[in-house]
Amino acid sequence: MRITCRENIRRDLDMDLGISGRTAAIAAGSAGLGLGAAKALAADGVQVAICGRDPAKLAAAAEAIGGDVVTLEADLSKPDSGRAFVENAIDALGQLDILVTNAGGPPPGTFVDTDLDAYQAAFDMNCRSMIEMCRTAIPAMQERGWGRVCAITSVGVKQPIGYLMASSVARAGLTSFLKITAREVAADGVTINSAQPGTHWTDRVAKIVPDKETAAASVPARITGHPDDFGAAVAFLCSEQAKFITGTGLLIDGGQAAGLLD
Repeated sequence: MRITCRENIRRDLDMDLGISGRTAAIAAGSAGLGLGAAKALAADGVQVAICGRDPAKLAAAAEAIGGDVVTLEADLSKPDSGRAFVENAIDALGQLDILVTNAGGPPPGTFVDTDLDAYQAAFDMNCRSMIEMCRTAIPAMQERGWGRVCAITSVGVKQPIGYLMASSVARAGLTSFLKITAREVAADGVTINSAQPGTHWTDRVAKIVPDKETAAASVPARITGHPDDFGAAVAFLCSEQAKFITGTGLLIDGGQAAGLLD
């Protein structure tokens, strides 16, 4: 009986995010945190378009998401790729209500071993392509009086990560762009926020850290994040209930960032 009651309570507490029937484009949505966001949005009734570089990964992601998923091949490290992805998503979906910007991370590096070309590559992929997406998607959202933008960035924008020098620098620049833009478009019903992940167990992290236990040791919660949980947080920032949340960054990091200004 107790199990049944608990199940009923969980069902009663399920939140309708008010976005069923909306459309969303999720960049780099074929794996990791982007896939987690796409799954969460689709579960709330949003029709999604995702992009990635690998057709096989895109197909596997579409199956994991379920429903009518638009898959688009895109390499976000190339100039104009962000603009092209959003344009293609709009063509496929009819219009774009929600944009989740995201891209793979640059290789590890410190001051000593990160050269200028690495900074340029990081800027192109983790800042410029995101700005392109926003500049392409937001004007139509403003005209319709409703829109949501959520950028997947990093805990590194609040507490720079020494061994991810280029990534921390590029994403900090994007965060400044997001903050300024959020204030400009807030009166038009468009919110712009970022979800800032700490250590989540994804393929990227697995290439940097030897095992999950080592990764969790650096997190005060002593666990690593799960992409599906992260995706649920992104979906909330894109919800109707989050209409008064804009220009902010949500740390999803198990307590990793130690600063007071979150």
